[in-house]
Amino acid sequence: MAVCEVCFRHCDIGEGKLGVCKARTCRDGKVVAANYGRVTSLALDPIEKKPLARFFPGSQILSYGSYGCNLFCPFCQNHDISRSDGREFDDVITPEDLLRIALKYRSRGNIGIAYTYNEPLVSYEFIRDTARLVNEAGMKNVLVTNGTAEIHVLEEILPYIDAMNVDIKSMSEKTYRDFLKGDLATTKAFIERAAKDCHIELTMLIVPGMNDTEDEMRDLISWIAGLTDKNGIVIGNEIPLHISRFFPRYRLTDVAPTDVSKIYALADVAREKLKYVYTGNC
Repeated sequence: MAVCEVCFRHCDIGEGKLGVCKARTCRDGKVVAANYGRVTSLALDPIEKKPLARFFPGSQILSYGSYGCNLFCPFCQNHDISRSDGREFDDVITPEDLLRIALKYRSRGNIGIAYTYNEPLVSYEFIRDTARLVNEAGMKNVLVTNGTAEIHVLEEILPYIDAMNVDIKSMSEKTYRDFLKGDLATTKAFIERAAKDCHIELTMLIVPGMNDTEDEMRDLISWIAGLTDKNGIVIGNEIPLHISRFFPRYRLTDVAPTDVSKIYALADVAREKLKYVYTGNC
């Protein structure tokens, strides 16, 4: 048995067993990524789809996904891979091969690799190994994450990450704990550290009855607006915020889609303090 140090849960994982994320296991008394290089999704996407609005707009990026996640969002649109233990996915790719594919698509506007679809940080070792090669090849690395990882994990990959989009799902500790099985403090600390050395954009999916009040949006933008760079200079009002509309998914099919008018109203609230606010799924 060994303790996983990737996220706040610090799972005790028995030999050959899986952690809560279903992507980390214990081998010879050491916790490793069971999904290292395991591929569930590979596609060339517009950078805006990550979503990144202010990082090489108009470009394409090769998106890589594996399986596993350390949150339990009942509205997950990728639950077939995020909640999988990987038994149905046999394809494996090396960091070197993934780089070769990225280079192949340069002629089609590809600027690098995005680690996305499932929660990439549950296999941060693969991200680290691949991102280092991508960086050395002069291409870009993008991380799309829920930000539920300890700071030492972020520090290990941050030198190679050029941009990231982090989902912040609520400003309520209770919502994170009871509804998502997560930890708001972990996500906020992750974002605060990432903002100091990386282009960062944030996304909040607006779920009716969960995080759709103007008060919560004002809590969010007040916190974002105070974020600083590595020199202590306040940069928060320059950080893009994506406000996305919810559609019924997975275990939350009994909740109606978010009213479009609500999304636009909350975007107007966000613009009280933030310069770059985008609406999605409207």
